[in-house]
Amino acid sequence: MSKINTFIKVFLNKPSEIPKLVVVNLAKVGVLNWMSDASYLKLYYFIIIGKRLNLNNPITFNEKLQWLKLHNRNPDYTMKVDKYAVRKYIEDTIGIRYLIPLLGVWEKFDDIDFECLPNQFVLKCTHDSGSFYICKDKNNIDRNMLKKKYNNNMKSNLFWHGREWPYKDAVPRIICEEFLEEEICDYKFYCFNGIAKFFYIAKGDNTKGTLKMNFYDMNWNRCPFYRNDHKPLDYDPIRPKNFEEMIDIVNKLCGGYSFVRVDLFNVAGKIYFGELTFSPGSGFTPFSPPEYEQNIGSWINLPNC
Repeated sequence: MSKINTFIKVFLNKPSEIPKLVVVNLAKVGVLNWMSDASYLKLYYFIIIGKRLNLNNPITFNEKLQWLKLHNRNPDYTMKVDKYAVRKYIEDTIGIRYLIPLLGVWEKFDDIDFECLPNQFVLKCTHDSGSFYICKDKNNIDRNMLKKKYNNNMKSNLFWHGREWPYKDAVPRIICEEFLEEEICDYKFYCFNGIAKFFYIAKGDNTKGTLKMNFYDMNWNRCPFYRNDHKPLDYDPIRPKNFEEMIDIVNKLCGGYSFVRVDLFNVAGKIYFGELTFSPGSGFTPFSPPEYEQNIGSWINLPNC
């Protein structure tokens, strides 16, 4: 019923959005899985971005992300997007002290022994994006709701939504990490050919529509571009004392890629690894003003392009 209500609301207020709504929902239920990756990305890009996707001569940032999704299929990427498997790589590369303490890993929800978990913790699926659950009081958990949520998540394959190849063979698991604190700073560094060019600071909860972000260059100057899907922060955060340490970590993790985003948390003066992302927003979240899509895209050097 909620999907029908959403459709009716869009139809009445923004009828031009109907094709987008139809294609997005068809993709979610797998009706478009038969399409080749290139054909699907061209369709989805046109529906979401409103422009034709140029894969023969990609120029903009998001066009080049789409090209990389099709042509840059390093087998190591599957391990590096896996929230459990990547931990060994991070431990070997920058050290275990930068990993959020792990409380457990399971292949299905029913294996979780909540009695053995602390009162506060964070659950995540290892094979997708955004399927986290922050528990602040174990006594208030709706187990039935949580089981339904994670049983559905464990059946999903993020590859089919945006044809991000690293997720196609990712092993579905659930991990539990230590709860850090409610208010944390999330730093996401955009790295091009082994060099971090800019980052954004995010605060809030994306699932509740409260997420805000500001973009900065590596000298902590506000960037002249932004993303339309999130509001800016109401202030400029203070540069943390350990920012140079963060940059050192990013430099150790970003080498060898045409593009990668390195995500870090900074909590009470301590740095934690978040994740590696090869296609932010799956390449469907353009920058504004529009000219910066091309400017930022110029930093990605593609072979034979």
